[in-house]
Amino acid sequence: MTPLSHSSCMIANWITPSSDYGEVCPVFRKTFSLPSQEEVMKATLKITSLGLYEAYLNGNRVGDFIFAPGWTSYDTRLQMQEYDVTSFLKGENELQVTLGKGWCAGNLVWEGHQNIWTDRLALIAELQIALKDGTFLSIITDRDWESAKSPIQYSELYHGETYDSNVVPSDWSPVSLYPRDKSCIIPQEGEIVREMQRLKPVALLKTPRGETVLDFGQNMTGYVEFSVHGPKGHQVTVRHAEVLDKDGNFYTDNLRKAKQKITFICNGKRQTYKPHFSFQGFRYICLGHWPEQVDLNRFSAVVVHSDMRRTGRFECSSPLLNKLYSNIVWGQRGNFLDVPTDCPQRDERLGWTGDAEVFVRAASYNYDVNRFFTKWLHDLKTDQFEDGGVPAVIPDAMKDGGGASSSAWGDAAVICPWQLYLSYGNTQILKDQFDSMKKWIAYIRAQGEDEYLWNTGHHFGDWLGMDANPGDYVGSTDKGLIATAYYAYSTSLLIKAGKVLGVDMSEYEVLYQNVVKAFQKTYLPEGLPTSNTQTAHVLALYFQLCREEDRERIVQNLVKLIHENGDRLTTGFVGTPYLLHALSQNGYAEVAYTLLLQEEFPSWLFSVKMGATTVWEHWDSLRPDGSMWSTDMNSFNHYAYGAVADWMYGVMAGIQPDETHPGYEHFFLCPVEDKRLRFVNASLETRWGTISSAWRRENGKTVYEFVVPDGCTATVKIGDICETVRGGRHLYRIG
Repeated sequence: MTPLSHSSCMIANWITPSSDYGEVCPVFRKTFSLPSQEEVMKATLKITSLGLYEAYLNGNRVGDFIFAPGWTSYDTRLQMQEYDVTSFLKGENELQVTLGKGWCAGNLVWEGHQNIWTDRLALIAELQIALKDGTFLSIITDRDWESAKSPIQYSELYHGETYDSNVVPSDWSPVSLYPRDKSCIIPQEGEIVREMQRLKPVALLKTPRGETVLDFGQNMTGYVEFSVHGPKGHQVTVRHAEVLDKDGNFYTDNLRKAKQKITFICNGKRQTYKPHFSFQGFRYICLGHWPEQVDLNRFSAVVVHSDMRRTGRFECSSPLLNKLYSNIVWGQRGNFLDVPTDCPQRDERLGWTGDAEVFVRAASYNYDVNRFFTKWLHDLKTDQFEDGGVPAVIPDAMKDGGGASSSAWGDAAVICPWQLYLSYGNTQILKDQFDSMKKWIAYIRAQGEDEYLWNTGHHFGDWLGMDANPGDYVGSTDKGLIATAYYAYSTSLLIKAGKVLGVDMSEYEVLYQNVVKAFQKTYLPEGLPTSNTQTAHVLALYFQLCREEDRERIVQNLVKLIHENGDRLTTGFVGTPYLLHALSQNGYAEVAYTLLLQEEFPSWLFSVKMGATTVWEHWDSLRPDGSMWSTDMNSFNHYAYGAVADWMYGVMAGIQPDETHPGYEHFFLCPVEDKRLRFVNASLETRWGTISSAWRRENGKTVYEFVVPDGCTATVKIGDICETVRGGRHLYRIG
């Protein structure tokens, strides 16, 4: 069942166990009687919690929202769900709700923080029953409820779960009321997290260490459901990992402190189990103390992510590029679990703003992320500091620390709302976030040594750039250059947003002009960037910060740097998303294709050839000799470099929005072909219908085929052709 729309007003009380259950998850219950089920016209359960909840009415699971009520900035925004439970009622009824720590009270961040938003698990719920005689019954959380210890003996998002199937809740005791404010309760905003797919193991392995390992063939986010028959009291363990080491052994060093371990205590019968309040990032599982012969049919990997509508498809003649595209999509699935996280496996899994802003455009091609990002941006606005700075992660699990207000990261406050406007015509998100966007620019304006430069403070810089000094995570591009470039870029987007909303932006137009002049004077004094890096050149070009007379010289020097590096990139998190765009927009699409098709390290296809099934955090997370880049920061499911998908859609296939008619009411079809490919096909489902763009080589000519939805128009730009077309199929042959 899907949570229904609702009012957030609740008359129920917050309740919490009267006793301290330690690590054991509490279960609450309420029994009640009805005249008969036939007398019920409609029954609705309104529910939320501090912690995660699973609700059962007469043994029936209420809804299919996994990890409800979701992850928000709980102090000010706690989502409540509504479910239609009419069909579950009968004469004698029992409502049970189990709570887990989840994000609200559990272990978060690598320092092992606990209880970030609460130190008590608590429940609030109302069951509203409308009878056919016109009367109403309300079952609310109050002192009449009871609580007990559940079979879930331990549960943490990072570390896994311990489940004792011999435990039956007993020793029920009255609950206590919990004096928690209800004003933070809001209607459900985000997409529902669901079990989206099931994968079967593709291999049973015996490692050199003698470990029993199952390979599911795909790095993913979720958990494993398994069936086991063991003696009463026997403990089996299931550990999770993304990769095997160079010797073929189960490898978990990159998880840092995250245990990713399930412990199941058998009751002597055959049982089927899956975790309740924990998820893992994994491809492989390692079985411990398995009491019977391993049967692969008794295992399923359950893929869990936000239930977003798939909108984009891409295919070309290169199997390696197709696999890269698949890896990008899987990376989005694995990291779009209620918030856009950096990774799903180690002791982090946070909503890093920098990762989100570089990937949001690619994300909005692959899936409809309008609702997903709207909810997250509302949390960003809530967590934004008084001075306009922006936490590095949203929701702010680090509480004012850990790189807050870095350039490129904090700029998510402006870049993400603008992208939602472009992709979906979402004017409301600009209205919702406009004050937040202005506060971010005001924060930057107050930082630098003068009003038009941002050359002070902490910045992540070109994070994980290949041109970093030995032992450093940060590329060698001047952090002040990056920060001032983003200062200009975000100001330009704020101006556009303000004009959409009918706001006088003349003050910001003057500000923008002065920032660009300051950037040119400080970082382009003789035409070329003072940092002789690929990223510095890319930002000057893509953000339109260079003097027009210097543009060709800058792009030629960028191409020179690429060629000198063996036609390979050196960019990190800041430069990579814009690298191919900077080249193709300035007449060097062939060089951009060369970088995309490069198979040697560092490149996108290097990881593909190394067997990756998702995008890696590092260009060389796994090296050809089987060694790892590092143990402390080496995620094999990190979507940031997957931002290249927006170039695949927008340049290879040429599907681009028109900011003057957002949401693809009017759009551009301007594919750029390359002789190394035989064909490219892409499609995008929009509010108006499905756009498709394809080109193929045929008898010495290039055939272009486009589909424009009815009610829309598109401007076709290929070769010397530039024309506006209406709904229907359009065919061109060139050559």
